[in-house]
Amino acid sequence: MAIKEYSLAHTKWLCKYHIVFTPKYRRKVIFNQLKKDIGEILRRSCNYKGVKILEAYMMPDHVHMLVMIPPKYSVSAFMGYLKGKSALMIFENNANLKYHYGNRHFWAEGYYVSTVGINEETVRKYIREQETADIALDKLSVKEYEAPFKGSK
Repeated sequence: MAIKEYSLAHTKWLCKYHIVFTPKYRRKVIFNQLKKDIGEILRRSCNYKGVKILEAYMMPDHVHMLVMIPPKYSVSAFMGYLKGKSALMIFENNANLKYHYGNRHFWAEGYYVSTVGINEETVRKYIREQETADIALDKLSVKEYEAPFKGSK
C-alpha cells in the first residue's frame, strides 16, 4: 500500500507541487554532461531539505519537478533555497559558465507552481468524519449550559 500522508510532530500532510523553472534568458544549456550535474545537484538539495522528488524531467531550456514539500517550508522559501544553492554549485562545478552568466545568476527570476491535490471525495469524507467526531465529543460533555443573557428585566 502506498503512503497517503506524511507526518510531523502535530501535522498530517500531503503537499504536492508541480514546479517549472528556467535558466536565465531561457538559454538551452540543460543537456549532456550539464544535465547530469544539474540533476544530481537538485536531488542533493531536495534531500537536504527533506523534499521528496516524485517526478522530474529536464528539457533543454526548463525543468519540470513534481515534489512533496513539508508544510514547515513555504514554496517560495524552498524555491529560493533550491535555485540559489543550485546556481552556486553549478558554477562551482562548471567554471566555464561564468562567461555566459555574470554574477552567478544561472536561473531566471520566478517560477511556475501548481498544487496537486487529493480528490474531492477524500475531502468530503474527512469533513463528514470530523463532524461525527465533534458530535461524539460533545456527547461526552455532561455540563449543562445556561444562556447568559436570559433573565428578568
